[in-house]
Amino acid sequence: MSLETAFERHALPLEFPFGISRGTATEAEVVTVRIEDDEGTVGVGGAGPSPHYGETPDTVAAVLPELLAVVEEVGDPHALERIERRMRETVNRNPSARCAVSIALHDLAAKRLGVPLYRYWGLDPDRTLETSYTIGLDDPETMREKTETALERGHSRLKVKLGTDRDVEIVRTIRSAAPDVDLFVDANEAWTPREAVRKIDRLAEFDLEFVEQPVAAEDPEGLRFVYERSSLPIAADESCITVEDVPQIADRCDIANLKLMKCGGLLEAKRIIHTARAHGLEVMCGCMTESNASIAAACHLAPLLDYADLDGSLLLDEDPYSGVAMPGGEIDLAGLERAGTGAVLEE
Repeated sequence: MSLETAFERHALPLEFPFGISRGTATEAEVVTVRIEDDEGTVGVGGAGPSPHYGETPDTVAAVLPELLAVVEEVGDPHALERIERRMRETVNRNPSARCAVSIALHDLAAKRLGVPLYRYWGLDPDRTLETSYTIGLDDPETMREKTETALERGHSRLKVKLGTDRDVEIVRTIRSAAPDVDLFVDANEAWTPREAVRKIDRLAEFDLEFVEQPVAAEDPEGLRFVYERSSLPIAADESCITVEDVPQIADRCDIANLKLMKCGGLLEAKRIIHTARAHGLEVMCGCMTESNASIAAACHLAPLLDYADLDGSLLLDEDPYSGVAMPGGEIDLAGLERAGTGAVLEE
């Protein structure tokens, strides 16, 4: 079998400026990979590179020719383990670039069999989740307005970005605007360990589910300090990148948060999920601001998860791809009628 490959870059505007403790973005720069077999079936995958993990659209574009050469040399989209191993041997870093290829291969393999990806994996489409919708960091009144917009669109799970000296005021404001939603917060490494414990004690009164990445990933003992003293469950995000990190965080958090763009591929994502389960952790799958070219694939992991934070495409003002339907945030795998991941280029 012969496989033809290509990729292209897109700068996608966000609906609202998206702020976290490290800065604010107004667009998402993504790279889309296409892999076509000799029968004309096309698999699509996307990269959402993050400079925080050493990637940019330029670095993705620089390494994709090497990665796609591996795909063409192997020539079999069903040889997923072999190709992902060969890609790691060829380009050790650049996880979002490798992930785009992994997604495109999974999309193509499932399409060749005429089944959605969840069925290719043998997963139950009725065991799914509602994704959270993220309220980006801003002044409290603007965050209230974003919350009201999310409620109007039917979202009942919200994630709130924190990392300022007004964190308690922000959560108080959002909880007053959305008294009945499921709510959790994400500090993106912004707090010191002692500051985190103090803030979590104050934030606990607002009926939060958990706190995501309160301290720097480079401070594992700080994460343990917070975990042992926190009045709320702790999720590890920046501290959990690949499967090798799971045993290191198992006694420092309650929830492991994987992201496809961090771990480098769908096979690695599944390894993280099963390893986290073996260590007694709950599991969440998060995302960057991404196109449906990658978010659609992540949605198929929902039957394996406890929490889904897959709103990356919902935050875009426009997306060249449609994906898995998420009415009000509910991931609808059972209603997916297309084979593969469900990502389709809009006309």
